[in-house]
Amino acid sequence: MSDALPEKQPTTEHVRVSMDAIYNWNYGSEIDSIRTLYANALDRQWIALKDLNWDRGIDRKLFSRTFSVAGIPLQHTQWWKRLDPDLKWRVASKTSAFLLSNFLHGEQGALMVASEMVAAVPHMDGKFYAATQTMDEARHVEAFAAYINLLDEVQPIMPSLKEILDKTIGCESWMHKAVGMQVVVEGLALYTFRDMRNTTEEPLLKEMLTYISRDEARHCAYGVKYLGFIISTLSDEEKADLEDFAFEAARLLIASRAGNSARDSMFAVWQSVGLDPMDAINAIRDEQEVVTRDVPPEGGAAGPIRGFVIPTLQALGLFSERIEGHFRQLFSINMGEERAQALEFAWELPENLEEWVLSSESAIRR
Repeated sequence: MSDALPEKQPTTEHVRVSMDAIYNWNYGSEIDSIRTLYANALDRQWIALKDLNWDRGIDRKLFSRTFSVAGIPLQHTQWWKRLDPDLKWRVASKTSAFLLSNFLHGEQGALMVASEMVAAVPHMDGKFYAATQTMDEARHVEAFAAYINLLDEVQPIMPSLKEILDKTIGCESWMHKAVGMQVVVEGLALYTFRDMRNTTEEPLLKEMLTYISRDEARHCAYGVKYLGFIISTLSDEEKADLEDFAFEAARLLIASRAGNSARDSMFAVWQSVGLDPMDAINAIRDEQEVVTRDVPPEGGAAGPIRGFVIPTLQALGLFSERIEGHFRQLFSINMGEERAQALEFAWELPENLEEWVLSSESAIRR
């Protein structure tokens, strides 16, 4: 377990970008579903510092009362309820600042990739939509930064997230950028934002995540609709290459390597405020029945990779038997070979992502 938080990163950092920019002299619509998504995005624009009620600040009591980590409802355990209120606030605020900071860093990465997509995609409909997503991502960066500054302070990016952002920003192919960002990173974000929005009772956070989750639903829909239009024209070799890139992106986001995982970084946060992580783990284990009871039976078991990213890859035709084997091997690291081989990939994408993201329904089984 890491025993120290990452050092503060420098204010700016360079990453090399290599891609071709494409002009399109046909200004008419070629992909109606993407042009419709663009029109919807225009209609749903909002202003972070105007449309959210920042004057009310953060409700500390409600924030601490509905605090959870990775879907684990710590707030329902007697251990959490017995903690000193000041310690409870420090744990909740510092942990959430760490998690939200990585959402913030991911949104900056999405901002950079969306702006690249404007130049790189071949269809004018795709360029139009990518321009609206660039505006969305700038707004998300602004909103998350403002909320974190009320809560605590911005924390450094996790190395695994930084690596996948670097690879996605730096790759030459716009299709790889779309798979890495629109499918894997945005899919993970959408699923996680939705869970946090449904869990929290803190009014400002809930309001902010409602707006952001609605935007993220469009971003994921863009990936599904646009890549779905293109992938059917690719060779088997090109599809396999996209599959491999998607798997590597997912692996980087969920792999638990010493010092790099969200778990180890979170434990370091707890230590920094005076909470022994092992005491917390033991207490949670003692109340396993409470924790299990309050985790949604489908969504909680599936998680963002099985519950959203893999169904997206399946819908796109990027989940061959070969790549399924890679994912099972990855899952076996955390859950064991026998359980990993017995896993069912039985979830599917909701038909209407925007309706689903604003609902409390669990992941959808086939």
